[in-house]
Amino acid sequence: MSALRAPGYEETAIRDRARRGGAAVFPGAEAYGHSVLGAVGTQNLGDRLDALKIVPPVFVPRRLEKLCGLGEEPLPDDVVLAGPVGGFESPLPLYVSAFGSTQVASSTLGEDLSRQAGRLGIPMVIGENVVPVNGYGRTGESGPGSLLARISGYVEESGTSGGIVVQQSTQDADAEVWNLVYSDPTAAPLLESGRLAFELKVGQGAKPGLGGLTLVDRHKAGSLTDRFQIADSFGPDSDTVVRCATPGTFTAEILTQQIRLMRNNYPRCRVWVKLPPGRDIAQATRIALDAGADAVTVDGAEGGTGWAPRVFLDQVGLPLGEALARIRRDGPVGRGLLASGRIWEGSRAVKCLALGAEAVGLGRAALLAVDEDPEEGLVRLVEALRFEMQLLISALGKYQKSDLSADDLWPLGTSAEDLR
Repeated sequence: MSALRAPGYEETAIRDRARRGGAAVFPGAEAYGHSVLGAVGTQNLGDRLDALKIVPPVFVPRRLEKLCGLGEEPLPDDVVLAGPVGGFESPLPLYVSAFGSTQVASSTLGEDLSRQAGRLGIPMVIGENVVPVNGYGRTGESGPGSLLARISGYVEESGTSGGIVVQQSTQDADAEVWNLVYSDPTAAPLLESGRLAFELKVGQGAKPGLGGLTLVDRHKAGSLTDRFQIADSFGPDSDTVVRCATPGTFTAEILTQQIRLMRNNYPRCRVWVKLPPGRDIAQATRIALDAGADAVTVDGAEGGTGWAPRVFLDQVGLPLGEALARIRRDGPVGRGLLASGRIWEGSRAVKCLALGAEAVGLGRAALLAVDEDPEEGLVRLVEALRFEMQLLISALGKYQKSDLSADDLWPLGTSAEDLR
């Protein structure tokens, strides 16, 4: 285990899941027969998703349908979680969220995570600015954190499901990252099997309206000044400076044309778009999907990041639950809506699915799990998630994740009409 930390996050619980997998879903086995269990504490109402409760019905006609099909009473492992995720096939409604050029993912942690995601067969996003900062990975550049090192790790472990999503920002466009990947032999198995996507990053949850921010040493910053703003925030005596990227400039027309350009230039790739939790999130989601995006990721304000100003972490952007509610009020989306922001356990994932998401993204939780165990940590975390989701969905009397709806949720302390 490294010194990786996630202040304010459920780090202890996530690391426990990375060690014990499905066993961590339950109280300790040593308490069985010696303890009685019940709800603990008061639910946090500061987050719209956390303020929802999953409410099973008394009458379960879908369970009767499943019973008739099976010829026996269905069990939780009869819940089918496999299906499309952003145009890929995935055994679970999960994907690994983008990790870019921050120091955390630039270590071997990024490659360890890639291998485990590939083994699981779930899609994985490689974040922005990796090439400008860590190199592409050819001719001696293949050190920890390079783009090709992460792609190679995934490809070596993957089967036929899942896929790699390469994110591009304004600075990445200058480095022609998508062009490099599209023609690279390392990515050929993904391209030929339809498991390669490119993601246009419009913004992210932890810092809406800002581009990527990382700390770099003063010497390295000298080679970045033509593409980034370098802020001497820690004073001239410090070896550390802040590297600020641009988020890019978007209007409805620019976003539409960018997606069409991606479709035209990279016809064999899926097209993903990552949106920040802006107040016009419903309009932006609709525009992106209408323009032909295979997936739109809505990153709630709870989303993690390697570096951001404190005021953005606490005070800027819509929570994920509110963002999903606004999209729902705008009308049904269908396939392609992805959600991320503080996802680490089954109830939050199921709530997002019930509110219209096709799948949910693992960000900080994935990094912490791999940090806990570089070989199996993410695999065990995902096993715990899978088990919880099957238990929860079967409790609702449903056996397809697509059958989930807002009727399965109750907004604690308010009216169910708030979800409509």
